[in-house]
Amino acid sequence: MSLAIITGSAGLIGSEATRYFSDAGLEVVGIDNDMRREFFGDEASTRWNRERLKADLGARYTHLNIDIRDSDGIDQVFARYGSEVKLVVHTAAQPSHDWAARDPRTDFSVNAVGTLNLLEAVRTHAPEAVFIFTSTNKVYGDAPNRLPLVELEKRWEIASSHRYTGGISEDFPIDQSLHSLFGASKVSADVIVQEYGRYFGMKTACFRGGCLTGPNHSGTQLHGFLAYLMKCAVSDTPYTVFGYGGKQVRDNIHSHDLIRAFDAFFRNPRPAAVYNIGGGRHSNCSMLEAISHCEEITGREMQWTYTEQNRTGDHIWWISDLARFKADYPEWDLEYNVPQILREIYECNIERWQEPVHA
Repeated sequence: MSLAIITGSAGLIGSEATRYFSDAGLEVVGIDNDMRREFFGDEASTRWNRERLKADLGARYTHLNIDIRDSDGIDQVFARYGSEVKLVVHTAAQPSHDWAARDPRTDFSVNAVGTLNLLEAVRTHAPEAVFIFTSTNKVYGDAPNRLPLVELEKRWEIASSHRYTGGISEDFPIDQSLHSLFGASKVSADVIVQEYGRYFGMKTACFRGGCLTGPNHSGTQLHGFLAYLMKCAVSDTPYTVFGYGGKQVRDNIHSHDLIRAFDAFFRNPRPAAVYNIGGGRHSNCSMLEAISHCEEITGREMQWTYTEQNRTGDHIWWISDLARFKADYPEWDLEYNVPQILREIYECNIERWQEPVHA
């Protein structure tokens, strides 16, 4: 039996990976204790997605309610399956800048220590397995804000003559910048994943994502940009834009496009790989542009306000350079752009988000 272990399996990326690799013929063991609900409240719970996975996949999916900080529990899982484990997709995380500042110990224990627990379990029981880690562009801290940016009507842009005009590449430095505590804990995890690849020869990859998004995202105010924005647009919930004139730019990658990239690496892995991954120049938007897209799709004006204070460590402009990954895996390319992503989020969630109609 060939098996994939996926952490955060009921979340956005985890659930997409669970379905994808199950359809590809792997048995899937999902590890998810719905800690997202603890982080962000009931609206962020992934229980709905977990139940849907169990119903849709049946015996092909085994769900384990384990905390990745539980080193003994994680070790027991990998000891049980051993060399049957061919792939580990590690998506479980505390994903918010703001939440991390409230409880740095929990943030670090989940993001850094939890990742170390998984690596050790893989090294001990399934050393030939491919280990894919969903890292983040926040490992670069706020250093991208020092790039020569130009203010346009609805967005910030980089100077057209700059070396990063096509996107920021993996040679961008990660030190001497303000990361936020979340960014620091993810740096720790990112570096230890690389080290297990270099030092032990394991097949590891860090995918430093921009905004990861899609219709299965349980978006909240503190995390889940496009999904939460569209939810607010549908439900007439007020939305707050933080700083930079609302012109801050993010590249956005659909979860399906990301998992296709994971699959490409799984089929042809290498040790200690690092890739910036996101929507690149194909799929990006500013806050103001995203609001306009939501209003066009829903046919209604959004309720939103602006506050001058930006979030600590937040990027003014981020677009990923996808050249390194495309050079290694030339058969892969993006299928979705921002309008398509938002349209799918809307169509897949409108019934769930709308208030019930009472007679």
